[in-house]
Amino acid sequence: MPTGSLSISFLLAIAISGLVTLFLFLIPSSTVTTLWAALFLSFSISYLLISISLEFLVFREIGNIYGLLEKIQKKDLTEIPKKSLSSTLSPLKNINRVINSYALARQREIETLQKNEEFRREFIADISHEFKTPIFATQGYIHTLLDGAIDDKQVRMKFLKKAAKSLDSLDHLVQDLLTLNQMETGVIKFNFSEFDLLELVIEVIEELEYKAGKREVKITLEVDQAKSYFTLADQKKIYRVCQNLIFNAVVYNHNGGEVKVCLKLNKNQIQVEIKDNGPGIPPEDLKRIFERFYRVEKSRSKGKGGTGLGLAIVKHILEGHKSKISVTSVLGQGSIFSFELPLEKEKKKGVPIEAI
Repeated sequence: MPTGSLSISFLLAIAISGLVTLFLFLIPSSTVTTLWAALFLSFSISYLLISISLEFLVFREIGNIYGLLEKIQKKDLTEIPKKSLSSTLSPLKNINRVINSYALARQREIETLQKNEEFRREFIADISHEFKTPIFATQGYIHTLLDGAIDDKQVRMKFLKKAAKSLDSLDHLVQDLLTLNQMETGVIKFNFSEFDLLELVIEVIEELEYKAGKREVKITLEVDQAKSYFTLADQKKIYRVCQNLIFNAVVYNHNGGEVKVCLKLNKNQIQVEIKDNGPGIPPEDLKRIFERFYRVEKSRSKGKGGTGLGLAIVKHILEGHKSKISVTSVLGQGSIFSFELPLEKEKKKGVPIEAI
């Protein structure tokens, strides 16, 4: 027990016992034995009650408050309890609770700042690597030409084409970064209109047929032709979502693999599923594949192409439509990406599907 509380308890106990004894002394029938007994009992009881009250209701709470303030001052908030330390009988309960809440808020703020700092370091490292690859490749081609290879017409055209391709990759990367940043800041607005989602998906598949044919990947479309698939959304951005997801399903699949695009009606929603039978995604990577520049090793290496921002853009586009992208995957069996859009009813029947 702190020395301060003992001293205060002792002095108050003497004062109380003295007053009790004086009061009894003024009574004529009081004897000396009675006075001594009253003095002893009043002092003992007062001392115990006051010391316990001061210790548990005041000094201990002050100690807790001081400890919290000391941790805040030292920025050591790792051991701050999640619940208030104060007793329900303490008059300092509210003060302790407020300080404890403040300390917890500071702890959460520090944790958020630490996560943001880690993300910033990763992002700078990733973007530096992404920019470095096409820049160094272009520099190599240009310097080779300047060193004399420009005189060889065949070599000159070959290297200029490769340099142009590297610069195109750099341009795509910059454009995707700008698009993603504009989406996150709300600069890009969504233009909603009614359109046939089935026609859009067919158009995307036809666009990617040549890419799929080079890898002997078969794209099939599963849909009920008798039903309508009109939706209300930003047509251009949904086109990009479907294009990105089907493209990924093709290029990250096995040679000779299969991609299935399914449109399903679920009450007032149209569910779009893109399935592949590729190598699949490891469970530890599933939560991170929608981060900027995040790539799953081997099966989704940089050699497959792309900027590493496609899935991040897909996520933001669907969030702008109050939807979300979900993914399930089994190693060795493939992956399924899916999302939903609102169904616009009372529209014409779906258009006939040509053999794809």
